[in-house]
Amino acid sequence: MDLDELRERLRRKTRTGDQDKVKKLWQNLKDRTDLTTKEKLEKLLSLSRPPRREKKESVLTPGDISRGQAQPFLVLENSFHLNARYGQIMIGLGLNIPGPILAVLGRDEALENISLRQAVFLDLETTGLSGGTGTVPFLIGLGFFEDDKYRVVQYFLNDLAAEARMLADLQTFLMEKNFSVVVSYNGKGFDLPILETRFVLSRLPFPLAGRPHLDFLFSARHLWRHKYQSCRLYDLALCHLGVDRAEDIPSEEIPYRYFQYLRTGDFSLVEPIFYHNQEDILSLYGLIVAGAAMVSRSLEEAEVEADGLELLGVGKIWEKAGQQEKSAVFYERALNKKLPGEFSVKVRKDLAYYFKKQRQWEKSIELWQELVEHSEDLDCFRELAIYYEHYLKNPEEALKYALDGLALSEGRSLRYEQDFKKRVERLTRKINRVKIGEE
Repeated sequence: MDLDELRERLRRKTRTGDQDKVKKLWQNLKDRTDLTTKEKLEKLLSLSRPPRREKKESVLTPGDISRGQAQPFLVLENSFHLNARYGQIMIGLGLNIPGPILAVLGRDEALENISLRQAVFLDLETTGLSGGTGTVPFLIGLGFFEDDKYRVVQYFLNDLAAEARMLADLQTFLMEKNFSVVVSYNGKGFDLPILETRFVLSRLPFPLAGRPHLDFLFSARHLWRHKYQSCRLYDLALCHLGVDRAEDIPSEEIPYRYFQYLRTGDFSLVEPIFYHNQEDILSLYGLIVAGAAMVSRSLEEAEVEADGLELLGVGKIWEKAGQQEKSAVFYERALNKKLPGEFSVKVRKDLAYYFKKQRQWEKSIELWQELVEHSEDLDCFRELAIYYEHYLKNPEEALKYALDGLALSEGRSLRYEQDFKKRVERLTRKINRVKIGEE
């Protein structure tokens, strides 16, 4: 392992919440003269690595794996009891999510009468991350409920030439299970198109074609992008679910490890990929349970249990579901929780426009005036100038906002500058005509 790779692993570690521990360990190592920089970094990585978690039992034994080297493909399986926990989430909770909440999370009315008991959670590991007909899914992970357990089944391609045989076996498996819905994380843009392409190239019907698809990536971004720096499954599982994925590897390493395995037959190269794939499936499931809980809470419960950024995320989910009135209530409560500045401005603007469309002028103007006091957003001055000129028929007050907007727009926005110039000229003429009439 070279210095750059060591530094990258340490960077990933400090990003995931072990900063204080790593910094303290480094203080003890950095002044040692008996070690090179590389040796210091290796020792730091070793000392700061959490203890390995006990591996979950697999249907495949070590003897099976060694014999599997000569098999064209392998099928591995793990099962989890419904009362087991994944981070803070109890496995069985997903069975209680109502279909209408799944429909909101997936933005698809076809999910309204669906239960996760009928779903298959899909995640692929492929020979490349760019997609296309040359990309082969060498590990296909499936998560689903059966016999009061949550099962994870993984199809692993041991020989690239045997892809059609593996897909034929997978086809039989999917047809027997007859899943009603597909659940994924970016599956609409990556996993499902790739898998369907491989079935087509192997001249096999694709059993999941036409199924309703809950791609949780979009809802996850709405819910948590304001609160966390990253919405990768790994990071959300760590930050929101409290899951320790200490043995995980970076996604970008996976194709390289697989090709190395094909060349060397060293199964230890791909063992971490099975772990990574299973953790992604479990993380996806856990995040959907957490997201559904946030969205389905009553407003009173949410206000007590959630912070402003979480209320903002729930409001965004309801907005995307076409429930603007409901989303506006969550946005208002989020503002009451003292959102950070950039989010506060955006939410106030969105609410102001919403109340304007609803002709709730008092609420709209109150928000615009708050924005004028705390930001230099040109829309605020324009909206207030419009309101006072056209709705309150008060050109003097409108002129004040138009002049302020003109001063702020100069050198910033030619479009706004021209708009405010015209307003100032028109309002000035109106005021002068009134004065002449009075005389």
